Amino acid sequence: MIEDWLNLLIGFFVSNVLGYGGGPSSIPLVYQEVVTHYHWADDRQFSNILALGNTLPGPIATKIAAYVGYDVAGWFGLTVAIAATVVPSAIALIVLLKLLQKHRQSSVVKGMTLLVQPVIAVMMVVLTWQMAEGSVQSIGIWQSLGIAAVAYWAMQRRKIHPAFVIIAAFIYGGVAIGYFGI
Repeated sequence: MIEDWLNLLIGFFVSNVLGYGGGPSSIPLVYQEVVTHYHWADDRQFSNILALGNTLPGPIATKIAAYVGYDVAGWFGLTVAIAATVVPSAIALIVLLKLLQKHRQSSVVKGMTLLVQPVIAVMMVVLTWQMAEGSVQSIGIWQSLGIAAVAYWAMQRRKIHPAFVIIAAFIYGGVAIGYFGI
């Protein structure tokens, strides 16, 4: 049990300390720890955790930490995972804001923040590709493309909130796959 707590502490600490740019940029790192390194969830479970977490209010990283922590080691695991996610960021935020405020006109500071953005973009593309592969394997290429197209249309063209799109996908999955076996 202590080993689980320590692994939760290390896994969520590492992924969130290195996840520059907030929750969305830390998701690929959390995925690496949760699915690839510690095997607390598989691709499909992680996709479900991520989808459900996106429908709820608040930061995604803490919701993933809460779910995985509780699943691995109960209430204490939940507490450890959330603390490993939140405390380092809070401390770093206070320290870095003081430093950035002092050196905000520095070209080094501007360069650091601009040049890390392509790395984050690549990490998000890789995660998207991995999740798309899992979807294609589970429900097939045509349903995956159809759902992706409808989701894109709903969010980008109709400006429907992503939470409602995810809920609609859950309902569609429950009806189409659950009842009709599509």
